[in-house]
Amino acid sequence: MQRSLAEAEEEYRDRSAFARSQAAAPYRKSIAELERYYGEDLDARSHGESFLRLFQSRFVPGGLYLLDEPETPLSPTKQLAFLSMLKEMTEQGSQFVIATHSPILMAFPDADLLSFDHAPIRRITYDELEHVQLMRAFLENPGRFLRHL
Repeated sequence: MQRSLAEAEEEYRDRSAFARSQAAAPYRKSIAELERYYGEDLDARSHGESFLRLFQSRFVPGGLYLLDEPETPLSPTKQLAFLSMLKEMTEQGSQFVIATHSPILMAFPDADLLSFDHAPIRRITYDELEHVQLMRAFLENPGRFLRHL
């Protein structure tokens, strides 16, 4: 957005102050709205911190959220923080449908876990999840996996 603002100001630099102002107005408005919703200096935060801030700002109690791999920008510590946010939100009546590969997110208490690996789709326990089994095996003996590199 800042780049678009700079481009508009450059394009209109030889025109009247009014024309420059009119060309820049939509960009300035969008920047102001983003800062109002998400705070200033989102770039000063890590990708994961920005994601959590964005998610918090968009949360509406009682909402239905469809999330596709929300763990992508999150470290394991931030995934735990995200779980805490999800717990608070479900206590306020929100529901979540989450596609994830994260054993941390799949550990959400009382979550209905569904496997799409084979037809038909079926409920599965946490300990049956392939990603959970793989992560446990890796953490128990990383060398067993890394020797194949």
